[in-house]
Amino acid sequence: MESQGGPQLVVGITGASGAIYGVRILEVLRSMSVETHLVVTDPARITIRVETDRTPEEVLALASHTYTPEDFAAPIASGSCATAGMVVAPCSIKTLSAIAQSHADNLLVRAADVTLKEGRPLLLVVRETPLHVGHLRLMVRAAENGAIIFPPVPAFYAHPQTLEEMVDHTVGRVLARLGFPNALYRPWQGLA
Repeated sequence: MESQGGPQLVVGITGASGAIYGVRILEVLRSMSVETHLVVTDPARITIRVETDRTPEEVLALASHTYTPEDFAAPIASGSCATAGMVVAPCSIKTLSAIAQSHADNLLVRAADVTLKEGRPLLLVVRETPLHVGHLRLMVRAAENGAIIFPPVPAFYAHPQTLEEMVDHTVGRVLARLGFPNALYRPWQGLA
């Protein structure tokens, strides 16, 4: 695999509710000419069908490179594949657990572990509520390992009028945190 020379980002989509976050991230990164490396889990394929108007194949087509969860020979399984980081959106509790415990039993978790060991940003858009203490402990453990826990919490100060505006606000903040400036969200300016 040859890099196009620009920035690269690894994107993981798991089976948690909120597939639209991963899809929208891919759409925006494509419009920004960011090279993407995508891993979609088998449960995510189901969630994509249920929650969006896209097929899994259409979502895969949004990425520059795609890999199956079983492909441990993929470039992103190694720290020598220099990327700007990784985002898992949405991130299931199962995947959070595997990342927190360095249990790399699939490529998505291996790529996350590589991202952490290389000191690159790893954002986990954890989609679960309510949270019990086990979930919270996993989040703390992942954060202690270097992950950024980034639940998709809407910001109502922007007065979103549509679901798309709410999704874009979160996606914009995620991408900005990863170092990709964008105009998808309105930063808080204080009270006038």
